[in-house]
Amino acid sequence: MASIRTTFSLDQRLAQRAKELGVNVSAAAREGVASAVRSALAQSDREAYRRQPERPDAFWTETEAWDEG
Repeated sequence: MASIRTTFSLDQRLAQRAKELGVNVSAAAREGVASAVRSALAQSDREAYRRQPERPDAFWTETEAWDEG
C-alpha cells in the first residue's frame, strides 16, 4: 500500500511528554487516523441504514444454501 507524507500540529507540551515517554508520534498518529476512519465509516453505515433500512425480500427467503459438503 502506498503512503503519503502529511503534517499536523501538536501541542508543544504534548509533544514533549510523548518524547519523554518514548511514544512514536508517527505510529500513534496513524493509529488515531485509522481509528477515526473506522468510526466515521460505521457512523456513515448507520446513517445509510436509517435512511434506507433493509426490507424482507422473498427471493432470499426462498433460496437454498449450497454446500460443498
